[in-house]
Amino acid sequence: MLADPKLLERPPWSALTTKHSSFALGDDLAWRYRPDYAPMAAIRDVSDECLRALGEIMQPGDVVGLFDAQAVAGTADLGVLAQKTVEQMVYEDSDAMSAADRHVDLSPADVPDMLRLVELTKPGPFAARTIALGSYIGIRIGGELVAMAGERMRFPGFTEISAVCTHPDHRRRGYSSMLVRALMAPILARGETPFLHIFSDNADAASLYQSLGFSQRRTLTVTVLKRRN
Repeated sequence: MLADPKLLERPPWSALTTKHSSFALGDDLAWRYRPDYAPMAAIRDVSDECLRALGEIMQPGDVVGLFDAQAVAGTADLGVLAQKTVEQMVYEDSDAMSAADRHVDLSPADVPDMLRLVELTKPGPFAARTIALGSYIGIRIGGELVAMAGERMRFPGFTEISAVCTHPDHRRRGYSSMLVRALMAPILARGETPFLHIFSDNADAASLYQSLGFSQRRTLTVTVLKRRN
């Protein structure tokens, strides 16, 4: 069965209602990842009813991100912290590119090092248990984790590549390209299509992923909402 590209329109909703349902909180109005896994959330539609339902599955001070075609306005209970556009990029071939076997598989024991690298490089949200969402791999030099990448949102026919980052002292060595290629191989072997999201103003990332065979599919707006007290 061919993957339905419509599932890419709302990635968090598609993931939380299918392959990642075990990590989900909510109902048919609003879903969110459990906070210690990821901050993404989704609503059935942009309406007061659905935003109210989202607020009900958040605790005061909780922060979530909604992916939508347009910016989402806040409510009395949900304040807007930020709104930023991202480009959704999808791999358009069916074959994996060769990748040097220099990476190591990352496990929960590696999470402290992963969190330090994420804090330094800011590739996007990564929580204490995000590693449970998929496979994560990295490159260590002298015992130090200097680069990493992994799988985040998953739904039928598609797997998102995320948390691609390299320590500033080790950039320009092809580590990100190497890790993305290594992740793509098993995704394609499963008969799935790799996709990812980058901030719209990140020209360097766009160039990298285009060189790997990804094409820009559409622009989405991420609205970051915080539950008021």
